[in-house]
Amino acid sequence: MTRDEIQEQALNATDGKHRCGLGLATGVGKTLVGLKHMEKHCTPLMNVLVVGPTRSILSEWQVQAHKFNKERLLSQVTFSTYLSLNKLDPREYDLVYLDECHSLLDSHRDFLDNFSGKILGLSGTPPKRDYSEKGKMVNEFCPIVFSYFTDDAIGDSILNDYKIIVHQLKLGTAKDVRVDTKTGGFMTSEQANYGYWGSRISGASGKSLQIARIMRMKALMAYPSKEKYAKHLADSISSKCIIFANTQEQADRLCQHSYHSNNSKSSENLNRFKKGEILKLASVMQLNEGVNIPDLKQGIIMHAYGNERKSAQRIGRLLRLNPDDTAIVHILCYMDTIDETWVKEALEGYDPAKITWKDFNIKL
Repeated sequence: MTRDEIQEQALNATDGKHRCGLGLATGVGKTLVGLKHMEKHCTPLMNVLVVGPTRSILSEWQVQAHKFNKERLLSQVTFSTYLSLNKLDPREYDLVYLDECHSLLDSHRDFLDNFSGKILGLSGTPPKRDYSEKGKMVNEFCPIVFSYFTDDAIGDSILNDYKIIVHQLKLGTAKDVRVDTKTGGFMTSEQANYGYWGSRISGASGKSLQIARIMRMKALMAYPSKEKYAKHLADSISSKCIIFANTQEQADRLCQHSYHSNNSKSSENLNRFKKGEILKLASVMQLNEGVNIPDLKQGIIMHAYGNERKSAQRIGRLLRLNPDDTAIVHILCYMDTIDETWVKEALEGYDPAKITWKDFNIKL
């Protein structure tokens, strides 16, 4: 099937439904489907609200409207982030589009309970667990009536194929991890530091447990061995490669050219990367949404977060090749740690036959 045929099927699945949702993989064109739905159901006197998690996602609606000659619809549209949703009066709108509807929380119920018009939810990664907070909200306000995900799109040659390699690394034993204290600080190893946070978590509960888990995640993200390995891996790749870093500082350390809000040369670096003038670029979250890189065949993900949506957004950057090409996604993972669980959760929606777990420990 073609991309147009899939979009038409998705639209047909919404016919006659007052509130529903569509699960469409990155690259299939969910924003365009939303605009086509708006064109079909919006009369000149109706007011439309488009809600999204970030301004960059909302701006994509305007870009797509101009690209596909649907800009006339924009005069009837109000854009809002989910954070600002409850500040709006639901009685002022006739149609609501919930982009990335997996972002819905119970706190958005005040608006949605008092809205009586049509709702269309759109997501590349709908909640997998119906009992979760987000799962309950999606099922109640925009239940998914049509799904077409990454492997479906690859099978129909809409997206290129992929291979995911999980690089399993051991925690370091060298004392190269700095721990700051009120009286100064000391050096310890990755293994010892991870053990410390494990003991803190095992003895904690409630808010203390939540804080300890966050601190463990931050510690894992900052360990130096992944950075050393990522640099070695990037040096071994001769094709265009993007490195998804955890922080702006890490992006600057990993690569000569970086893309983030505090780098004055970000736009220049991105344009050079697109043109192929440079073959390596390190970025953080800003590049996940709405940016396509020609001939981007390899990517390195430093941390999977245990979040399939963030990982899907990053992997999606590598699924814009010719259909007969194969992208290679490298994910770094610490063996025998919670990192393994996070990576497995992040990759739940991908074909296990295309995922390889390997012990890549080398002396750096």
